[in-house]
Amino acid sequence: MAEYRHTTTGEVKSQGQWRSHYSNVSLPRVWKTATLAGLNLEAVLRSPAATTTAYQTSARDGVEQDANGNWVEKYVARDMYADTTEDGVTTTKAEHEAAYQAGLDANVAEGHRTTRNKLLEDSDWTQMNDSPMTNEVKTAWATFRQECRGLSDADAWPNLAADDWPVAP
Repeated sequence: MAEYRHTTTGEVKSQGQWRSHYSNVSLPRVWKTATLAGLNLEAVLRSPAATTTAYQTSARDGVEQDANGNWVEKYVARDMYADTTEDGVTTTKAEHEAAYQAGLDANVAEGHRTTRNKLLEDSDWTQMNDSPMTNEVKTAWATFRQECRGLSDADAWPNLAADDWPVAP
């Protein structure tokens, strides 16, 4: 949504809000330079969000002038968590972040378990007595299946890379 800054007051509003503000003025549908000048407005240009870490969000923090004198959206990185105290018990920012990360890891782990279980289910037939495979191929499949079962014991669990997954024979 396009926004405009009043050159005198510094107020920033959308085009619709400025139309309401100037309700007694007939304004064109498309605002050109002359319209903006007549209303003492300057366009506010879009800008990229702030660079954040895993436990931060990018938040709009007003507008500012850039090096070229244009008014642009200003974004800042804000921490997602802070120390809190509830009923006399303080939870630190680090504890909040650890709990959040634990939730993310649990979701990833659940997805990996689903994938692993599907791999095991799809290869169940390889271990049947009437399987048409040689003992050597059957053993290779058994090894693959054991590696699938052992994934949750991997050091990288649950943040597995593609090459952490066993390859079917």
